[in-house]
Amino acid sequence: MPRLLVLGGGAAGMSAASAARREDPALEIVVLEANGYAAYGMCGLPYYISGVVAEAENLLAYPPETFRADRGLDLRLHTRAVRLDPTRRIVETGQGEQITYDALVVAAGARPTRPPIPGVEHERVFTIRALEDSIRLRTLIDSGVVRRALVVGAGYIGLETAEALAAQDVEVEVAEALPQVTMSVDAPIGDLVEAELRTHVPLRLNTAVTALESRGDALTAQLSDGDALDVDAVVLATGVRPDSRLLTDAGAEHLPSGAVVVDDEMRTSIADVFAAGDCVAHHHRVLDAPAWVPLGPAANKTGRVAGTVAAGGRASFPGIVGTAVVKVFDLEVARTGLSAAEAGPDALTCDVVHRSRAKYYPDGHPLHVRLVFEPTGRLLGGQLAGRDGVAKRVDVLATALYAGLRVADLAALDLSYAPPFAPVYDPVLIAAQRAMVSLSAAVS
Repeated sequence: MPRLLVLGGGAAGMSAASAARREDPALEIVVLEANGYAAYGMCGLPYYISGVVAEAENLLAYPPETFRADRGLDLRLHTRAVRLDPTRRIVETGQGEQITYDALVVAAGARPTRPPIPGVEHERVFTIRALEDSIRLRTLIDSGVVRRALVVGAGYIGLETAEALAAQDVEVEVAEALPQVTMSVDAPIGDLVEAELRTHVPLRLNTAVTALESRGDALTAQLSDGDALDVDAVVLATGVRPDSRLLTDAGAEHLPSGAVVVDDEMRTSIADVFAAGDCVAHHHRVLDAPAWVPLGPAANKTGRVAGTVAAGGRASFPGIVGTAVVKVFDLEVARTGLSAAEAGPDALTCDVVHRSRAKYYPDGHPLHVRLVFEPTGRLLGGQLAGRDGVAKRVDVLATALYAGLRVADLAALDLSYAPPFAPVYDPVLIAAQRAMVSLSAAVS
């Protein structure tokens, strides 16, 4: 009987295995997961730490036995793949077992970066990537021993974790080595994020952690600005990198970042080997080139495509535009497409601040919209920040980018209107109109 081997039990891996089972009910499917949990909502980890999600089990899509009993998947937890021999079609596990395959889907995801600083392996140093680590941190918080914490990094995960710790009445401080928050947004939006963060927790920019010194069960963090912080826990949120070494060591084509290059059917450059999820460079529809943008929706979609095709079916993934939204305390922040920095020096931008609802309707808030576009009028990206209605608007911009709309097309969209939800002229339409004025000025 043919065997499909799936490496990784996260969103992409379990989507691949489940899609393959739907495609071929008789196929032998083996899934190897290095950790003790499969198919859980990784993006929900900060909300589990905060207590918004009460139990870790609430993050599981299904218990492991559901995949084994109902879907006929040979799901093996605590089993890490350590070597791939594509010539012999063999994967070797950390336990020394050699597993053959007819088709292979690698969905190993991404792994957190750990700065090479003394003390980083201390048991009170955490990353928010695996459910096990988050359970350890939440257990410490629930026991009352975490009174003060340091978050290293002011990107998406760092900011969400800072809010989560503050919600648990932990005195938290954020240290970022760069001079601004690192969320792939331009300065006007980044400044709003920084201001929101500073109203809730102390933030140190241009400040790196140089050492973590053991202080009993706790730690002293030595900082590059000369200060030392006594803390009960440290959360590293300094970014992630593709967990692609198994494939790259076997000769798979990849970007300098390590992200594996695939076609629209998720095939790698190695015969009968597919890849999906956060270890893959997806086709970016704005760049018209592969780009590494590790986000959950693409992981699920590419996993489904990889599993379907690996099992003999037909499917394809049309690409991404790089859409993300995050909650930073009371501020909603979103981006899609390219920022001005990513678009290059010839790109144009416009910024507007408009109301999220009709001006006479209660609880409306200012909404900042930034558009990025070419002098030709081609839309390249958008960013938003506000306290209300951000997700609705970024999805409009993401749809426009996916469809290849221009600024003029965006300004002509027939968007919904009712006083509780939007003004007559939506902030996105106001921004597009302003961009058209900029384009006319540039031509004249």
